[in-house]
Amino acid sequence: MREIVFDFLEGYDVLGAFWMTVKLTALSAVGSLVWGTLLAAMRVSPVPLMRGFGTVYVNIVRNIPLTVIIIFTSLGLADIFGVTMGASDDFKLQGFRLAVLGLVAYTAAFVCEAIRSGINTVPLGQAEAARAIGLGFTQTLRLIVLPQAFRAVIGPLANVLIALTKNTTVAAAIGVAEAATLMKSMIENEAQTLAIGAVFAFGFVVLTLPTGLILGWLGKRLAVKR
Repeated sequence: MREIVFDFLEGYDVLGAFWMTVKLTALSAVGSLVWGTLLAAMRVSPVPLMRGFGTVYVNIVRNIPLTVIIIFTSLGLADIFGVTMGASDDFKLQGFRLAVLGLVAYTAAFVCEAIRSGINTVPLGQAEAARAIGLGFTQTLRLIVLPQAFRAVIGPLANVLIALTKNTTVAAAIGVAEAATLMKSMIENEAQTLAIGAVFAFGFVVLTLPTGLILGWLGKRLAVKR
């Protein structure tokens, strides 16, 4: 009976497609965390130019649809400016790397705002005390402010990570062979639309639900008591 119900999966690499989704999510999450942290530092920087750049970047990027950004990385960077991310002879690898670049550029804006909200929870007196003992802005941010800010925003960052996992489906727009690309192909070739949709919906629940539960628990455990 099980073989009859799931016979439409034969010949399709569903696990491989979800593995591509996991790789997109993992690499984009790391890149977004790094770039988003730098943007957050710029937004609270005492240097007006850096503060202005961070503010403009965040306000512009988070108001542009992700699809537009992903397509721009392919048509704009690759086709017009020749940016191939070191994979000029491998179009699949090039598409994957460009998709990661687009996801990082987009998601970092939301990571930045989450981290900035955490920075705002750190009492101002701690930064003033750090400056009083001779620490500069960068040292104060790295040693005093950011460690507490990260502990305060594990929950919001978990939400950003879950959204990123679902946003990887947009990479299908430039031909990256992740879950949404395979689902579209299966729906076009098979007469099991509801069953196919249910399988892929379940796959994304498996990816996102444990992430939310684990990071939610971690956020409560590491929350700064004030």
